[in-house]
Amino acid sequence: MPNFEQSVFINCPFDDGFAPILQAVSFCVTLLGFVPRLAPENADNAESRLDRIVELVRTSKYGIHDLSRCKATVVGEYARMNMPFELGLDFACRKFGVAQLASKAILVLEAERYEYQKTLSDISGWDIRSHRGEWQRALAHTRAWLVASAGAPGLGISKIQSKYFDFQEWYYERELAAGSSEADIQEYPNTEVLRAMSEWVALGQPPTFD
Repeated sequence: MPNFEQSVFINCPFDDGFAPILQAVSFCVTLLGFVPRLAPENADNAESRLDRIVELVRTSKYGIHDLSRCKATVVGEYARMNMPFELGLDFACRKFGVAQLASKAILVLEAERYEYQKTLSDISGWDIRSHRGEWQRALAHTRAWLVASAGAPGLGISKIQSKYFDFQEWYYERELAAGSSEADIQEYPNTEVLRAMSEWVALGQPPTFD
C-alpha cells in the first residue's frame, strides 16, 4: 500500500466520457511522484464500496474531487450524489481527524465556474477550479495544486503534456505488441492504464516501447 504522504484519492466519474480527464489528472499525479488512488482499485467484492472509499480517504493525505457530474442532464435523470458525498467524507476526515489526518489537503474541480453554488453552497469561498471539460485544464490545475500544497517538482505544464503524449505512444505500442487491438486498448479499465503509468515512470519514461 502506498504511504499516506504520497497517496492522492481521486473522486470522479469513471465513465468513458470522463476518462480523458481522469487519466490526464492521474498521469500528472504519477509523474510528480505521487500515487493516484481510485475506489475500483480494490476488487474484493466482499468489501462494500463505501468501506473501500472510507479506507482510501483515511489513507490518502491528498484528495481530488470533481463535482462536474452532479446534476441531471436529461429529463428523468437523477443527479449524481456520490462525488459530493465523498468530498464530505474527506472534509470531515480532515476536520475531525487527529495526527496526520488533520494535515489532509483537498482540491475541488468543476466543469463550469460557480456551478457548484447551485447545489453545494456550503463550500462557497473555497478555491474551486474549473476545467470546462478539458483534460489539459484539469491537468494544469492538478499540477499547480500539487506544487503549492504538496511541494511537488515544478515541472512546466507543456513538459508534463509532452511526457503524457510519450506515455500514450509507449503504452499503445506495448499493448499492440502484446496482441491487443486498438479497440481492446480503448476498453481497458482506468486502473490498468494507471498501473501502466507507474510502470512507465519506473522504467525511466521511455519515449517508445522496445
